[in-house]
Amino acid sequence: MSKFISDKTLAPDQDAAKIIFPCQYPIKILGSASVDFEVRVLEVVAQHVSHFDSSTISRRDSNKGSFRSITVTITATGEQQLDTLHRALLKVEQVKMVL
Repeated sequence: MSKFISDKTLAPDQDAAKIIFPCQYPIKILGSASVDFEVRVLEVVAQHVSHFDSSTISRRDSNKGSFRSITVTITATGEQQLDTLHRALLKVEQVKMVL
């Protein structure tokens, strides 16, 4: 069972939805609202995703401007890539959460 798909809420006769790779996969990264945060996040994404399209980036600041969310849509090639990217993003000091 994938770490990205949980079967805990499924009835016994239901199968979990499967992700078919390659696919477009949005990732939301939450962290401090600083230029360094965004630069570091995009560096990590570029290291793990070949042919990353920067036009897929969307940004949103919190009401008080303390935090920023960055959503990137990547072409995911497999669960291992997603897991490795998730771990690498969490190692960035300014990152608080990856969804």
